[in-house]
Amino acid sequence: MNDSVLSQLFEFISPSKRELLDRVSSERTKYLTVVLEDIVKEFNSSAVLRSCDCFGIQELNIIAENQEFEVQREIAKGSSNWVDVQSYSGNNSPGTKCLTNLKGKGYKIVATSPHAVKTIDEIEINQPIALVFGTERDGISENIASQADELVKIPMYGFTESFNISVSAALILNQLRNRLESSDLEWKLTDEEQTKLKIQWCTGIIRNGKEVEAEIRRRILEKE
Repeated sequence: MNDSVLSQLFEFISPSKRELLDRVSSERTKYLTVVLEDIVKEFNSSAVLRSCDCFGIQELNIIAENQEFEVQREIAKGSSNWVDVQSYSGNNSPGTKCLTNLKGKGYKIVATSPHAVKTIDEIEINQPIALVFGTERDGISENIASQADELVKIPMYGFTESFNISVSAALILNQLRNRLESSDLEWKLTDEEQTKLKIQWCTGIIRNGKEVEAEIRRRILEKE
């Protein structure tokens, strides 16, 4: 059914938009995902969101135990319309809930720390990876560090101890994306996943998109 739904939704958008959605969805991945833990400055988390879109990362996870997440639109440049954001908040250990959920989906938890021994190039990529970045000042919490499968650092050669969080995310995502591109792993979205994603994107573009989709599905079911 989804193929038929998408075909009809595509009638509501221009050929150039259809081509764009086809091209971008074909480069999307959930093999890599990003986790941000209590990022204080909104422009940093919004910049990471933008980087996720640019590198084809479809999902961003927000741990908001002490800091609420809010998109800075001038920084994110519309990326919140295309990347799925999952937020974990509240007082009931949202960090643990987030990592448990990701591990249940088969992700290896790789957290960043300037005190780690390994670099990202030394991490095996034979299973999906969830990259965790901590607060600007303190980095990842002890709780997250204790639950991580691997800790990694970015080599630095100056006086300062760490990069800005958004820079760190972009550097590591770039390295991992390049490694995946050179691998024989099946890391991109399947055709069915791409179709579902394009339906989601279409409903965001089209006026009253959810209602339009529901009507299309109703008519298809009536014909079956």
